[in-house]
Amino acid sequence: MSGHSKWANIKRKKGANDAIRGKITTKIGREITIAVRMGGGDPTGNMRLKLALSKAKANNIPKDNINRAIQKGLGATEGSNYEEVVYEGYGPGGTAVLLDILTDNRNRTAADVRHLFSKYGGNLGQDGCVAWMFKKKAVFIVEKDSFDDEDALLELVLEAGAEDMRAEDDVFEIVAAPDAFESIETALGDKGIETVSAEVTMVPDTMVSLSEKDAEKMQTLIDALEDNDDVQNVYSNYEMD
Repeated sequence: MSGHSKWANIKRKKGANDAIRGKITTKIGREITIAVRMGGGDPTGNMRLKLALSKAKANNIPKDNINRAIQKGLGATEGSNYEEVVYEGYGPGGTAVLLDILTDNRNRTAADVRHLFSKYGGNLGQDGCVAWMFKKKAVFIVEKDSFDDEDALLELVLEAGAEDMRAEDDVFEIVAAPDAFESIETALGDKGIETVSAEVTMVPDTMVSLSEKDAEKMQTLIDALEDNDDVQNVYSNYEMD
């Protein structure tokens, strides 16, 4: 989930229980399979697969699971009827919510997602209602403990094509256009700088500040959406007061 604090959400997911981790493994495996089916099994020429494999590594997905997902994409028929859909809606306090969906039954998924929005204080919207509030960006998270020279890191990533870098808690967050992903990844790798997270994601243009009560409602909605098997990614634009 991308929203009020990228790093806070990463830490929250790293501490997820086994049931949640099982769902994350399934969703990443599905993404790998679709990426292979669409662009082949070589991540060098398949950015979507490269990003999915990076996500798998960050979430400690076993190699056997990754290999099975790749093999499904290369030859098996399972999953061939999956459809990519984007759903949009509103959460508590007028927050924007954007969903990446992979489904083999659009009617079922639409009904499930609409029910979750309604149950947890939001509502499913029309196509285009909130997508304009987000931009696709490459986002890298680097822990300060692994490279604490902020000026040197800023110079390095700007030369590689980054648009911005900011310090947040105990990490640096680097933002760039999606086509700069590989050059920044290479620049960091050449310096031996490890990333906690490296992905192409949807970043909100502006944030909506919520009270603690509404933020709790919003997080409950996000958790419920992420728990749905067909929802691959949840993006929002909320932050807490």
